[in-house]
Amino acid sequence: MPAIDIAIFIGFIVSVVGIGLWKSRGEKTRSEHGAQNYFLAGRGLTWWLVGFSLIAANISTEQFVGMSGKSADWLGMAIASYEWMAAITLVVVAFLFLPKFLKSGIYTIPEFLEYRFNAFARTLMAIITLIILVGVPTATVIYSGAKVITVSFQGYSLLGLDLGDITVACWIIGSLAAIYVFAGGLKACAWADLIQGASLIVGGAIVAYLALDALAKADPDALVGTARNPDVTAEQLVDQLKNQGPIDRLYTLNQAKLPEGKMHMVRPYDDKEVPWTALVIGLWIPNFFYWGLNQYITQRTLGSKSLAEGQKGVVFAAFLKLLIPFVVVIPGILAYNLFNHDLKNAAIVKNAKTIATYAPDVYDSLSDNLKPPANEALFANDVKAIAKRLESARLRQQKKIPLFQFTEIFAKGHPQDAYIILKHNASKMHVNLPDSLVARMEDNPSILFDENTKLMGADTTGTKTHELVLRDYDAAFPVLLRNLLPAGKGLKGFILAAIWGAVVSSLASMLNSASTIASMDLYRKIRSNASQYELVTVGRICVVIFVLIAMFIAPGLDDPAWGGIFTFIQEFQGFISPGILSIFLFGVLVPRAPRSAGTVGLLLNPILYGFLMWQWQDEIAFLNRMAICFGAILVVLTFMTILWPLKKPVDLPVNESMNVESSKSAIVFGGVVVLLTIALYIIFW
Repeated sequence: MPAIDIAIFIGFIVSVVGIGLWKSRGEKTRSEHGAQNYFLAGRGLTWWLVGFSLIAANISTEQFVGMSGKSADWLGMAIASYEWMAAITLVVVAFLFLPKFLKSGIYTIPEFLEYRFNAFARTLMAIITLIILVGVPTATVIYSGAKVITVSFQGYSLLGLDLGDITVACWIIGSLAAIYVFAGGLKACAWADLIQGASLIVGGAIVAYLALDALAKADPDALVGTARNPDVTAEQLVDQLKNQGPIDRLYTLNQAKLPEGKMHMVRPYDDKEVPWTALVIGLWIPNFFYWGLNQYITQRTLGSKSLAEGQKGVVFAAFLKLLIPFVVVIPGILAYNLFNHDLKNAAIVKNAKTIATYAPDVYDSLSDNLKPPANEALFANDVKAIAKRLESARLRQQKKIPLFQFTEIFAKGHPQDAYIILKHNASKMHVNLPDSLVARMEDNPSILFDENTKLMGADTTGTKTHELVLRDYDAAFPVLLRNLLPAGKGLKGFILAAIWGAVVSSLASMLNSASTIASMDLYRKIRSNASQYELVTVGRICVVIFVLIAMFIAPGLDDPAWGGIFTFIQEFQGFISPGILSIFLFGVLVPRAPRSAGTVGLLLNPILYGFLMWQWQDEIAFLNRMAICFGAILVVLTFMTILWPLKKPVDLPVNESMNVESSKSAIVFGGVVVLLTIALYIIFW
């Protein structure tokens, strides 16, 4: 990387962290309001800090890697519903949940449950939230940030550490974030987020522009192979593309009828991730949970200077959410059109590492098509990593070698290798393959997928399986960065710094929130007389513990078995979000709901969701499973309220120092955001 890019990269990171720490230097953690100063920025955040901080805490490599990866795959624009529906969700949160939370003066979301329901509900939610927060989004952001580093910095080393190694990259990112939040608290996060939020949107817009420009200049013959339009011949597509600009080309390549087309917001009812039925109920559940009841997001709003400032900040963030699909989702689709070959190469590397780790004999038998080329500099680090894995696997000599799944597309793309893998699976399950299989697979490679699927369905041993893919879609955005950003002009340094900083910023937010819950909801229950400084000290110790746990988990997310990091996050949120949303709706809107409702809702949700996932994981999309759980819990809580209503509503605490007058301008602008969202759905429906 040229010196100017390196200088801008380092200068940007140092400046952002330095400004955050400088702005937080006046927060006295030893004072009588020490915990409030450290965990809630002294409740002094203005609307523009709240708004940009919400966006920067939310938009990280989870979106730039995970969401763009899903759009590069089959989902396309449908994945944008997570962003555009969030805009409406934020408007509702600003006027439904936020007034209650700020008026009661709570530090954490679980704290509200003790006042409205009981202490056990608070403790239970605090424990569940910590487990999910540290194990899922924190680990995921570390991994996705590391994914950007490993793709963008192939061949580079730092102090002798290989930046192309996913584990090394995870530990670098996690360590930097821990140092950042350890020192500065929420105020440091908020000021850094102000710069990060703006930089991310600007950087994403630059990448989107460069991708559209590359599409305009691309050879039509090279683009035809990525068209999702089976009703048009290759010759017809080439003729169309020759005379089209970038936007028209985008639609020509991806605007086919469902299920092939990617420029649609609606997906078929049997889509396994975002079926149209999820737009009715299912998708609202994680949205309301995330934006209204998720500690690491709502902690910014809890630090608002007043209710009006908080509402204006939340509505401002809602407007910014409308922009995100244009700088994340569309570039992901373009990555598939422009750099399909690179996505295949990334998958070859991922598959090779997986097979080499668990089955070295199978790896030795594979063709060169499924191994990274040793003579290309781009794959030099990968070849070395695979050699280490092979050596380690042979030394271990595992008794229980895992099975390997592969998709129908993989079988068509690599039939000979798919047959080798199928034979491995059959031998481990002591099954004889049909003698006619080799002859039949030449005409129809899909038979290999069918046979392997039968084997996987017949396996009752509980042997772990790993999925092999034809393309690594999580590499879509990193591939765009590597191929589109010109070196030597400072642009690459700026955008990589913005993404790197976003990772650190999001991690700092998560770690700060996790430490707040650990200190205020758990430790303070044990040590009720703990001083303000003691609570802050415990929070800082928890930051170190939590980041270590997340850094150990993060490298394992590189396994294709997770189905992409975006799916990983949303799937695990299903165990908590429907139950938490249900009890908060009853807690805020149903004054007579009994105190036991909080505990019942929290305990019932993971049981129901786990049962649905166990019985019908492939038949029912996870968003529909959330909707079923949400509906069932609402029914149960309704019956509880009818049978055992409270004699009088619960008196919640009141924070006398908080101005709880609503903002009239936020109401008007919130209505505008809702109308804009509806318009976008009409355009892309």
